[in-house]
Amino acid sequence: MTQQTTFPSRRTLLRGAAALAAAPLAGLAGHHAFAQATPLKQRQTIKLAWGQTAVCQSPISVALKQGLFEKYNLAVEPVNFSGPTDALLQAIATGHADGGIGMALRWLKPLEQGFDVGLTVGTHGGCMRLLVPEAANIRSLKDLKGKSVAVTDPASPVRNFFAIRLAEIGLDPEKDVSWVQYPQDLFGEALKKGEVQALAGDDPHLYLIRERDKLVELATNLEGQYAKSTCCVLGLRGALIRDQPEVAGAISRAIVEAQAWTAANPDKTADIFAPFVPAKVTPETVAAILRSHTHDHHSTGAALREDVALFTEQLKLVNVIRKNTDAKAFAQKIVPHVPV
Repeated sequence: MTQQTTFPSRRTLLRGAAALAAAPLAGLAGHHAFAQATPLKQRQTIKLAWGQTAVCQSPISVALKQGLFEKYNLAVEPVNFSGPTDALLQAIATGHADGGIGMALRWLKPLEQGFDVGLTVGTHGGCMRLLVPEAANIRSLKDLKGKSVAVTDPASPVRNFFAIRLAEIGLDPEKDVSWVQYPQDLFGEALKKGEVQALAGDDPHLYLIRERDKLVELATNLEGQYAKSTCCVLGLRGALIRDQPEVAGAISRAIVEAQAWTAANPDKTADIFAPFVPAKVTPETVAAILRSHTHDHHSTGAALREDVALFTEQLKLVNVIRKNTDAKAFAQKIVPHVPV
């Protein structure tokens, strides 16, 4: 049964990074085969926080429906979570959930500060879009200089990603562009009224706005060096990883298998996920969104550490991560070795 829960204040968060546990694992990406994977000897109950309206998290519905958790002797209690992903990280760090999926660019700063959560799977890429009207005469990121861009909040992972993209081409994301805060369901109105000239957000909202208003996709997080990088990650409680690495591995394997199944079966996934989305969003639309993501790129181990190190280094460009943070050492610390 789905649960509703209330989370403690930020200052109550546990400190300390997740320690390394179990045997090393080489990084894997793409479709995984688990010939040597075996179920846990004893059934384990875990609480998994799940954003039930987030299309990119639909593989969790697949894992629940297809028995992928049960395959590894896991009994999952889904926690219906609809808040921001930094609050989700807080829930995991304080033990109100054993794990959940959130956006890496939102989580890396609090993890740098010591939140006790480890990242074990990079689930996919492709959530983030930057849209402009066809008539706006904005043809490249450089054309955003002097423009206003709608974002959900100044510290959103989408804002951080596109700020990085601007910094990479020599623009100052703090001075050359104005970031204006709106709820995503008001993005379209803000654009029509001329209050902003571009929209930076995530799916499913941005995909739906693009299709409804016939907007042009100026940029996504599947371009250049980010084409095969993850945007969303599975985070697990640090104590779970340290004390029960085999359980952490079982959760991670189930999620990876669900990602692979989703990539191979987007239409079936959309049908499974349909009960969780608003009636106006059809299964065909959900399947189209899933096809635009890279659910076949689900990284673990060394491959996930490379993604984390890349984003850690890039977040220094926009003053989110401390300049003296060693990106590779940080990635080694927060992406623990689990027996996936």
